[in-house]
Amino acid sequence: MKYIDEYRDPAKVKTLLAEIGKVTTRPWVVMEICGGQTHAFLHHGLDQMLPGGIELVHGPGCPVCVTPLEQIDKALAIASRPDVIFTSYGDMLRVPGSTVDLFTVRAKGGDVRVVYSPLEAVKIAEANPEKQVVFFAIGFETTAPPNAMAVLQASRRGINNFSVLVSHVCVPPAMEAILSSKMNRVQAFLAAGHVCAVMGYHEYAPLVEKYKIPIVVTGFEPVDLLRGVLSAVRQLEAGVAKMENAYERAVTFEGNQPAQKVMNTVFQSVDRKWRGIGTIPQSGLGLRPEFGQFDAEKRFAVGEIVTQESPLCIAGEILQGMKKPPQCVAYGKQCTPQNPLGAPMVSAEGACAAYYKYHRDVANG
Repeated sequence: MKYIDEYRDPAKVKTLLAEIGKVTTRPWVVMEICGGQTHAFLHHGLDQMLPGGIELVHGPGCPVCVTPLEQIDKALAIASRPDVIFTSYGDMLRVPGSTVDLFTVRAKGGDVRVVYSPLEAVKIAEANPEKQVVFFAIGFETTAPPNAMAVLQASRRGINNFSVLVSHVCVPPAMEAILSSKMNRVQAFLAAGHVCAVMGYHEYAPLVEKYKIPIVVTGFEPVDLLRGVLSAVRQLEAGVAKMENAYERAVTFEGNQPAQKVMNTVFQSVDRKWRGIGTIPQSGLGLRPEFGQFDAEKRFAVGEIVTQESPLCIAGEILQGMKKPPQCVAYGKQCTPQNPLGAPMVSAEGACAAYYKYHRDVANG
């Protein structure tokens, strides 16, 4: 298949690995932001093929993983109401709240439905005017435009029984939070290709300049990932810091401007709490005041819910690249995909789930 097979070519992979081996003379710590990239590295075994001096650490680019516990509890409170049809992407249903998850709410009679598009939730609201229909709007800049479009559609069509529980977060502020931390170990970033396909990569230039750190936009196939690593290591070895795009077939400098326009019409920047990390200023998206009637948090008065995360779960340290999943005392014991303590073990993009699935049972992978 074009644009897939050639990026899984074993010969190209071997060539790139050999080149990375040639240019690497010192240990380097490289963070892939996206959980999808983490899974791809481990699925293809690339993490074990890289030179021993290259350490991959895993970033806060899993949207399910960074959704704070209190936001899950707000979802549970809303979904438990008899007058509500609660809709969500499927991977949120098994994320544990303080006591249960959305699957449990559904098993107890709650009307919790998996949808594949927020516009599907709008249609459900239109077909069920006697019910309140809520969509769990999570994710990075990648999912923000379609979620914004759902709000616009509901507004234009006068569908007043539709609302969104918003938990959108943005990548650049999270990267800055990592770089500004005294505990930071990251020396180069592989930026998430799908986020950059929407937003472009102009937002990263200030980070490169301020922190003197290489950032390379990277895709998700083996050749994409290794091209990103090679670009990052070449910069590190040369002592330079630049913004590079190694995912040219999908990403441009300015990004998808129509998508950005829709997103900016409905959402504005807000402070946002991240699971295990805390509040990062101006790191999230919230509804603009003119769309406040679609805010499920206000509609159902759940804004004051505050929760305490498990003291055993080290999701915050894993999401910041400080530790690897096997360094958690609960990993594979109290915390498994069947009985997760936190979202990184249950999400399809979670680092803990990747380590567990691909049997990376030691801290160094």
